[in-house]
Amino acid sequence: MKTGSRLAIILFSLVAIAHLMRVIFGVPVLIGEWGAPMWVSIIGMLVPAAIAWLLWKESQ
Repeated sequence: MKTGSRLAIILFSLVAIAHLMRVIFGVPVLIGEWGAPMWVSIIGMLVPAAIAWLLWKESQ
């Protein structure tokens, strides 16, 4: 596995884990005056997790 692929897998996995932790603990996120709904983190968890998994499968 190339270093770039390994780094991308780790980065995407960390982003997915961060969004998962937000969903589990219910941490509010404010962007200016706008409160980001929880479904944003669900999408933010699924998409990077899928990309990390696809990169990992491709590297095998």
